[in-house]
Amino acid sequence: MKREIERNLHSLRGNLGMRFDRRKAILGSSALTLGLGTAAIASNTIPEDAKEKSKPGPGANVGPREAEFSRDYEPPAFKPSWKAPQLNRTLVQDFVIFAHSDLKMVEKLLEREPKLINSAMDWGNGDFETALGGASHMGRKEIVRFLLSKGARIDIFCAAMMGMLEVVQAMLTLEPKLIDVPGPHGFNLHFHAQVGQKDAVTVLEYLQSVKELKLRPVPFLNKKNENK
Repeated sequence: MKREIERNLHSLRGNLGMRFDRRKAILGSSALTLGLGTAAIASNTIPEDAKEKSKPGPGANVGPREAEFSRDYEPPAFKPSWKAPQLNRTLVQDFVIFAHSDLKMVEKLLEREPKLINSAMDWGNGDFETALGGASHMGRKEIVRFLLSKGARIDIFCAAMMGMLEVVQAMLTLEPKLIDVPGPHGFNLHFHAQVGQKDAVTVLEYLQSVKELKLRPVPFLNKKNENK
């Protein structure tokens, strides 16, 4: 009887040991899997084909984004306080876009936020444009007049489109190199004088006398706006 009890105890210990070892093996395998998964995440080992699929295709609208930058010089001593929030970028964007063609929306947004008047949108790679700049290169004189009445800062491109010969002459006398300076989207002074149509004929003639260019037709020119 005693020997039979000892045999049963020995068998029970063996079974318990096997179960314990099996449990350790399962836990060890899980830990190994978790460790490999963590390592893969840490090393960002995303398959190349998945990376390619995640990239935006040609012409895809990826939205505005800042260029990468890090200082390789000492920062300026002056530190901006940034007490007030910046104007919302979407609001600035919409205001500048509407200024190309929609006076009512320009009035509405400016009434909502008067500080939009001289805000500028960077369309990418430093292509800055204000509402006045957009209205000017589109030849929208009614929008230009409204913006100027609200405090928009006139520039040589606007002056050329509006036919302000003396202003253009004075600025080019002050700095002759302005004849080659591009405006928003690369549109030059000659182009702005073209979209100014009959009001800017003398300005265009003057610009051609300073630097003659081969002028191309302006596809979007809307003659209905000529007398506005």
